[in-house]
Amino acid sequence: MSAPDEALGPLKRKDGDPIFDEAWQAQALAMADSLVKEGTFSTSDWAATLGAELRSAADTGAPDNAQTYYLAVLAALENLLDKAGAAVGREVDARREEWKRAYLNTPHGQPVELSAGKK
Repeated sequence: MSAPDEALGPLKRKDGDPIFDEAWQAQALAMADSLVKEGTFSTSDWAATLGAELRSAADTGAPDNAQTYYLAVLAALENLLDKAGAAVGREVDARREEWKRAYLNTPHGQPVELSAGKK
């Protein structure tokens, strides 16, 4: 842990729970940050798209919780990447299915490898 990390301690929510429940949540936000910094989309596009995804979730009755938020983050990323031509929807869907097959083909307790999802 670096000195700034030690000074901050573990990042926590106001209620004391960790900010991220799972590593993929931090990775998704880091990916969005990287894509903004490299110019794939703007901060205003990110904010508007994420806001629209969150409104859509609320309109369908999704609970106001971390899971809903991070699913909206993923949907916003997919939407913006599709618009930018960086990842076409069909490619994202195919990769999602490949990971699903990999997960289902991996014995419990073993790391999931994408190669396990190849047809």
